[in-house]
Formats: sequence, C-alpha cells, structure tokens
Amino acid sequence: MPLDLTGLHHLTAITANAPENLRFYTQILGLRLVKKTVNQDDTSAYHLFYGDGKASPGSDITFFDWPTAPEQRGTHSVVRTAFRVEGEASLHWWKDHLEKNGVKTSSVAERSGHMSLDFEDPEGQRLRLVNDTRAGGAKPWSKSPVPAERQIKGLGPITMSVPDLRRSEPVLVAVMNMRKVRTHPATEDQGEVHVFAMGDGGASAELHVAVEPDLPFARQGAGGVHHIAFRTPNKDEFDKWVARAAQAGLRSSGEVERYYFTSLYFREPNGILFEIATDGPGFDVDEPMETLGEKLALPPFLEPKRAQIEAGLKPLH
Repeated sequence: MPLDLTGLHHLTAITANAPENLRFYTQILGLRLVKKTVNQDDTSAYHLFYGDGKASPGSDITFFDWPTAPEQRGTHSVVRTAFRVEGEASLHWWKDHLEKNGVKTSSVAERSGHMSLDFEDPEGQRLRLVNDTRAGGAKPWSKSPVPAERQIKGLGPITMSVPDLRRSEPVLVAVMNMRKVRTHPATEDQGEVHVFAMGDGGASAELHVAVEPDLPFARQGAGGVHHIAFRTPNKDEFDKWVARAAQAGLRSSGEVERYYFTSLYFREPNGILFEIATDGPGFDVDEPMETLGEKLALPPFLEPKRAQIEAGLKPLH
C-alpha cells in the first residue's frame, strides 16, 4: 500500500485579540470551540481550536493568541484558508449572512476550480468558502447560530504562495506523495495556481500553490498563518512518515506528542511550516464530547502547572 496523506488535518493561525477571535469564529462562522487549551511550547498563550459539532479531524482552524503586530503579506506564506459548505445556494446564503454582520465579501465565482466566496476575519485572516460537491454533509453543532444545512463541513483547499515552484514541488510529490492534478492561470490578484491532491482528492484534500516571484517575503503576525497540518490515520502510518522525512533528508522535529494527536513538523523548501498529524485520539480524550471547549483543558504533562498557567491567561469573555 502506498503511504498517503488523507487530506488536511488543521490549520493554525495567529490572533492578537482572542476574545474577538472567539466571537467571530463561533458567532459569525458558527464553528464550535472544540478545545480551549494553551500553546504547549508557550503556555502564556491560548491555543483555541474551532471545528464542527463532533470535533472531526479535518474540520479545525486553530489560533495561537500572541500579542503581535499584523502580518506583513507576501510570499513564502499561506495566503488563504478555505472551508467547505454544501451547495452553491449555501455560498449565496453565506454572502448575505456575512454582509449583514459587517463582513465585506467577494462575488460568488469559480476560483481555482471551485465555486467560492472570499472574505477576511477582523484581523485580515484571508478566508474562503467553497462549494463541496462530494457526498457527506456537515456534522452540525446544535448551539451554532448557523442553520445545520448551512454549517461549515470542514477545511477546504489551503493556498500557499511561493516564489519558485521548482523548490517546493519535489517535496510535495516525491516525499509527501501528493499528485499534481491541475493548473490555473494567473489572475489580477494571484499568480498561477498549481493544485496538488492527497488521498481520494476533492476539496478537503487539496493544497493550492500560487507562484508569485514578485511579492516581498511575508512577515508572520496577527492575521497570518503559522502552519498547515496534514492527516495521517494512525500511529503506524505516522511512524512511516517520520522515517520517510528522515530518509529524504528533511530537518524535522521528530515525533512530538501533543496528547490530542501526534505530530511531525518540518519546513518545505520555501520555508512554510508543515505538520503531519494523526487523526486520533481526538479532543474527547480528556473531556466529554457534549462539553468540549467549555473549560481550560491541559494535557497531563501541563496539569501540575494549572494554577500558574491560568493566572497568566486573560479572560476570553
């Protein structure tokens, strides 16, 4: 059996305003806060995970809460994160919903092979909704302000910008076993886009690479992206990815136990941070599914420092 990534696991971005971030992603986008925890490498910062009603792998956008300046946009970075919704009618519903809530949106149009709607969060995080025509609806969150049939199904294609595809493509194809499936010509606001697919393909398993050699080098900050995580189903497969990265000569973190999943980190040749993460054990390993995200959750190795950690965090509400 070939070693295949099965799609997008999560995307981690940066916010400098956690209360406003929580409001936007739960009350405007209707996502569920499925885990309220801290950055395990910087416990002064929240790590907030938003997903579908069942905290499914592949549904999460997550944020580190860092008091940082806004991102300076450019290449060598992730430039847009898409979510999947059911049907083109849902895109028009979302356009109306977002605009009623003061969010500027693009037209509903085809972009890089998907009917889509572009917009930004209050800090300039570039987002997109795409019509996912594949079977399988959302796993709705009962307390979402968004009607069940309009709720976000999970992550869609993630777009990264590089100045030179020839550096990134060998890692994507020869190491990560992605397939290049199509190319879209440059537009007024984006360079030529090369689409790479994982596993069974489709909107939940596409990485879009825009080639933009004339842009400056991005500087990470609020409203920007920290890393992209890709799915592997279990620990046996994960161990094979650790070995594969080593054989390919990639400088990596080696295995990192995150408690909710196990991770491997490395940078692709244009400097964008990638993670390969296991689907399990999942966010309900230490909290009931019914009450996910309602209290500060800490992995066992941080639990002895709970009082100190809680004292260093600002209230979210």
